[in-house]
Amino acid sequence: MNRLHLWLRHETRTTERRTPIVPSDARRLIESGVTLTVEESPQRIFPVEAYEEAGCQVAAAGSWVSAPQDAVIVGLKELPDEPTELTHRHIFFGHAYKGQPGAEALLRRFAAGGGELLDLEYLVDEHGRRLAAFGFWAGYLGAALAVLHHRGGLRTPLVPTTREEMQAELRSGKGELSALVIGALGRSGRGACTALEEAGVEPTCWDVAETRDLDRRALLAHELMVNTVLTTSPVPPFLTDKDLDGPDRRLRTLADVTVDVGSPMNVLPIYDTTTDWEHPVRRLREQPPLDLIAIDNLPSLLPREASTDFSAALLPQLEAFGTDGPWGRCLARFHDANRELGIDKRELPDG
Repeated sequence: MNRLHLWLRHETRTTERRTPIVPSDARRLIESGVTLTVEESPQRIFPVEAYEEAGCQVAAAGSWVSAPQDAVIVGLKELPDEPTELTHRHIFFGHAYKGQPGAEALLRRFAAGGGELLDLEYLVDEHGRRLAAFGFWAGYLGAALAVLHHRGGLRTPLVPTTREEMQAELRSGKGELSALVIGALGRSGRGACTALEEAGVEPTCWDVAETRDLDRRALLAHELMVNTVLTTSPVPPFLTDKDLDGPDRRLRTLADVTVDVGSPMNVLPIYDTTTDWEHPVRRLREQPPLDLIAIDNLPSLLPREASTDFSAALLPQLEAFGTDGPWGRCLARFHDANRELGIDKRELPDG
């Protein structure tokens, strides 16, 4: 069996400071026989020197395009637009299987080059449970930003911080607030509830039972809502434009942690573009006001904590990397998505 070669790439998004593999876990991988190349990155929360000390090889940012063919390229967020043909196996969050904008184009890049996508969102156990996720921190930060904004204390542009600093900000605010967390029993939901409790807010918690027969009137009676529901098939939306224009709406701040914008699985089809670190809040309605927070890389605001937790969960999966088990399920989902689009190996160029 060939020795596994992982290639940790630089993230091109300037606000992405997380990493799927932290230096301490990189050392463990190397000790287990894995070759690990780490690209230089000016924004990664851990300096490249820490990876060198762990025994990693170092390469220039973006050099994965010419990495050995058997190297498995590991990242988190989207790939750059070039090259148009992807020849390697890639591990990252592809957001390519639910009809999101750009999804088909990404899959056709893999088809053109003969590479494969092992999407981290679909790295699951035999019961379909995610094995490595940033969900807790996404929910925590979505709720934290929503509370800070609602209380007039959100400072922009957003900058990365620490858990201790964020806790201090949450605990310094005052004022009664009715808040609702949808998807409260999942990872993201638990994170959202934690942030709200640190802010002195006791949230209403809804999960599958409450969303199966959604009470929109009760939903709109809350001042703040955090959505953490991730669906894999279309369901009736939680909110529509008609709901937002109703006369009895008390809802003033909405944090969409899931950010499924553009997907037919989106439970909040009331906006069409995300918000970002420069402009984290968008006004959806003026009278009465309703503000939206929909940032798709929330955990990068706590990059050290989020990376450390994620890497610890991913480590045993990388140590057991292969073509069966969870990684086999990832690969099967990739090929299923290609078939759904009419892409298969018979269409690939010869050679």
